[in-house]
Amino acid sequence: MPQPQLFTPFKIRNLELENRITIAPMCTYSAVDGCMTDWHLIHLGQLALSGAGLLTIEATAVVPEGRISYADVGLYDDATEAAMRRTLESIRKWSNIPIAVQLAHAGRKASSNLPWLGGAQLPVDHKDGWQTEAPSAVPFKSTDTVPTELSRERMNEIRDAFVEAAIRAARIGIDAVQIHAAHGYLLHSFLSPLANQRSDEYGGSLENRMRFPLEVFDAVRAAFPAEKVVSVRVSATDWHDGGWNLDETIEFAKALEKHGCDAINVSTGGLHIDQKIPLSPSYQVPFARAVKAAVKMPVVAVGLITEPSQAEAIVATGDADLIGLARTVLYDPRWPWHAAAALGGEVSAAPQYHRSQPSTLKALFKA
Repeated sequence: MPQPQLFTPFKIRNLELENRITIAPMCTYSAVDGCMTDWHLIHLGQLALSGAGLLTIEATAVVPEGRISYADVGLYDDATEAAMRRTLESIRKWSNIPIAVQLAHAGRKASSNLPWLGGAQLPVDHKDGWQTEAPSAVPFKSTDTVPTELSRERMNEIRDAFVEAAIRAARIGIDAVQIHAAHGYLLHSFLSPLANQRSDEYGGSLENRMRFPLEVFDAVRAAFPAEKVVSVRVSATDWHDGGWNLDETIEFAKALEKHGCDAINVSTGGLHIDQKIPLSPSYQVPFARAVKAAVKMPVVAVGLITEPSQAEAIVATGDADLIGLARTVLYDPRWPWHAAAALGGEVSAAPQYHRSQPSTLKALFKA
């Protein structure tokens, strides 16, 4: 059986990945005052032993007001940095998987309750709520708090907060940074005309709407070590008339590449409450394919990728360079093992687990 493409190595800048499987950032809403807890050690620890090529820490707020909820992870002060450092140091004792962090600001979708408590936005006067901020005073839902329109001074502060978070990430040994410009959060809301109604140089034309996300990218790229990876996650479409679309995503991707972006993760949606998403296996892959055709930097495809043969086809046909798993790997933290077994590949596993290999498989685990 030929070597499956999914289990071939891949290099992004100086970051060596053992295979093409990445674990996408997934919020777990279990931090305390922005600080990682024992939950994150258990959760990230098991994923670090999954055999994937890259593990990405969930959306991590660069300012307290940028958290989606009061229980989100942050990286904006010494306490949050120390908590993330403790978690990473414990994981590093037992796993050498490359680890990235997604740096984010939730914008007008911040100040929300936990998903299992309904997820509704909490009002400003709630003990766990706060005033949201956005490019324009346009709420996500009509019942939400109207966000404060960002002043130029506040935009500078947020840009600098992304930089400070990137510096903290480098200091604790994070291998790569992903800037979150998707799913309706702050940077995506600057890109989309449905959320960005500014009349200054940051609103209106595509060039203007891309301006602040590119300023954030440039600042982070300059601050993060030159040998390390900086990537961006985008929503390729708002799934709504008059919103951000694939053609604009391609232009943004080209601009990012010119600015030195190392990779782009192509998702969709999250900006408009009335989005109409035709869910089906690999439903977002065509967007990744279109972006990949327009740029040279690596492209990551995500979205209802659940089967090994499906993932192999995405990579082997050139639709994307890598695949990202989210809910799939939550349900099955050993998915890379099972995919390697199904496809005839090899995967790394902790030696403590080598005796679990079924006798019918001759070379599942790498020596």
